[in-house]
Amino acid sequence: MPESYPFWTMDKIRYGDTDKLGHVNNAVFATFLETGRVDMLCHPTMSLNDPGTAYVLARLACDFHGEVVWPGEVKIGTRIASIGRSSLQLQQLVLQNDVAVASGETVLVQMDETTRKSRSFSPELREMLEKMVK
Repeated sequence: MPESYPFWTMDKIRYGDTDKLGHVNNAVFATFLETGRVDMLCHPTMSLNDPGTAYVLARLACDFHGEVVWPGEVKIGTRIASIGRSSLQLQQLVLQNDVAVASGETVLVQMDETTRKSRSFSPELREMLEKMVK
């Protein structure tokens, strides 16, 4: 299953991420998923949005499969599951010690930075994104 996620990044678990129960607090998982999304979207070798646009988060869901403990790090896998007119559905997997501890789904909408409204993907960007769908 991890091989179906083409983009991977790491995040360090901080002591401050833990809660009274001694594991990483559930709210921190949203940050792990954000780290994976941002590292994919801001990849130094490719631009995944049209000029004059940015992505906004429209939906975030996270399923927990196990505890994450400090110290350590997590690996976050990200893939594009589907493409809409102006949106991307991403699926993500969070691993600690190569064990799945969470999975997430997000929907991002490409927004025009001037009008602050959704903007359809250009044909060129759509073609590139379609090649990345897993």
